[in-house]
Amino acid sequence: MTIRGVSTDAPDPSNPVPIMTEVHTNTMTVTLTNSYKQFCQPATVEMIESLVDENYDLEAMLQFIDEHSEAEFVTHYEEYVRCGEAIGYEAVDALIEESGMNAVENCDERYRGCYQSTADFAEEYTTETYGEVPSYVVVDWEATWDSNLYYDFTACNDGGTYCPIHIFADY
Repeated sequence: MTIRGVSTDAPDPSNPVPIMTEVHTNTMTVTLTNSYKQFCQPATVEMIESLVDENYDLEAMLQFIDEHSEAEFVTHYEEYVRCGEAIGYEAVDALIEESGMNAVENCDERYRGCYQSTADFAEEYTTETYGEVPSYVVVDWEATWDSNLYYDFTACNDGGTYCPIHIFADY
């Protein structure tokens, strides 16, 4: 549900104050913090009010509803915040983008860190698990990821420049 609520029309030349009008569309965003009660389902409003009482950020909740849905808010928001606070919202958002909202459940326990590439993760994981590779052995770490580790882990790119790849175990 998207509720864009109001828009600012171009000002009348004789009146420099913008005119606020309602916009009725099929897709709207719940960005008006004072009117979410009009547009959200009763269960959603009840949950929002309960979380506001627990000091959750109202604007962040409404933004989550805008970007996802009321159903996903009711089902996943508390876990989303818990994991986001634990491992960073960039990692959680990247996982949602890659695997969907259901992947959020306990994703903080499956999080393996952020890396410049999947090859960097493959090298670190392999050396931590099996020990150092002798210096005379040449390893293609990207191929190691592609042919083996890819099946046990999910790599998500957050679009950033510093360690943009977030790795989550699939088990």
